[in-house]
Amino acid sequence: MAVRSALHRAGARALSQLLQFPAPPNEPCTVACPCGQQAHYHQLRTKPVLTAVGPAEVSRPYSRCPACHAGQFPADRELDIENTEFSPGVRRMQALVGQEAPFDQGREQMKILAGLEVTAKSVERTAEAVDAEIAQREGEEIHPTLQLDLPVVVGEPIPILYVQMDGTGVPVVKKETVGRQGKVPGQPAPTREVKLGCVFTQTTWNKKGYPIRDPDSTTYTGAIETAEEFGQRLFLEAWTRGWSRALIRVVMGDGAEWIWNLAALHFPGAILIVDLYHARQHLWEVARRLYPDDPGKQKGWMKLHQKHLLERGKIGKLVEALRSIKSSHPEVVEKLRTEADYFERNAQRMRYPTFRRQHLFVGSGVIEAGCKTVIASRFKRSGMFWSLRGANSILALRCSYLNGRFEDYWVGRRAAIAA
Repeated sequence: MAVRSALHRAGARALSQLLQFPAPPNEPCTVACPCGQQAHYHQLRTKPVLTAVGPAEVSRPYSRCPACHAGQFPADRELDIENTEFSPGVRRMQALVGQEAPFDQGREQMKILAGLEVTAKSVERTAEAVDAEIAQREGEEIHPTLQLDLPVVVGEPIPILYVQMDGTGVPVVKKETVGRQGKVPGQPAPTREVKLGCVFTQTTWNKKGYPIRDPDSTTYTGAIETAEEFGQRLFLEAWTRGWSRALIRVVMGDGAEWIWNLAALHFPGAILIVDLYHARQHLWEVARRLYPDDPGKQKGWMKLHQKHLLERGKIGKLVEALRSIKSSHPEVVEKLRTEADYFERNAQRMRYPTFRRQHLFVGSGVIEAGCKTVIASRFKRSGMFWSLRGANSILALRCSYLNGRFEDYWVGRRAAIAA
């Protein structure tokens, strides 16, 4: 560690020498000003910059416009240090640790792993600034979907492509829940729902006929936003992944109405599947209401209705069975009615024997795991409360990183500066 520190100090001194820009020659030197006039060279000015090898100093020309009196540092734009004291390399580190862990933990990681002293607030601000740019770019990409002005994605046909979506609550600050009713009557909602979607492919299945997800094929997208906005976001991700080239297209969810509304709007013609494990949970809720203090009877009732009706795709008979149950408790009667309606409404999406014969997934385990790895592990730690802006910014960066597109942002940024 001592050797590394010494090498960093030597590297920072050498870098500072390289960053000493010469003064322009004696003849008048001007640069274009946004006001339309010409800014004239005034003097050399120095600026501290934290780089990947430690603190350095850059000396560069300063120009000032006589018309609007605005100052300019052209070299700052070339070096991508405009309005910041962190080099692109350090900002990349801050964004990386900021999407992965709490900001103070990210500060510690940078100190231990890179030998760089930064504050937790700088990690937060830098990460959110990078995230905001990534989110803005995504917004610019989403906009053409409103006019269906999408680029044609060419390539080999995709055997089976899946789209899964779900929602999960994230704790937010009080101002983000004003006027929003919580689950407890009279209490405000402590969370806001993040809508998360994933896209992945399947090429084959094992000897028993169970589907096998293609390795490293899963990409994510999500935000705290309306279902309409999320639908456009997810459609763009699916289209980018080759939705138009997929031979078999599948949309999966837990049975929530907004999911199937989005499926009908953005993914017409797809095979729709209700996650089998969520369907089982609905049956378990009925069993617990019918036999609240008798686990043995709960299991017996579940064995009959799950194994012989639900998993065999006999949803019509399952609905009849639920509607035929009598009870003197109004709450139980209401629960039976609600669940019968749920299964009746989703009957076509619960043809599990048919889906299995097609070697398709019948469980939405990929998006369930995504809610844990993408959302819970970063946004639901003890004591965390998010603003919508902060949560959406970090989520955009986190999805970009997990999707393998984090470096694309920096490559694109360098290309834009060079242009």
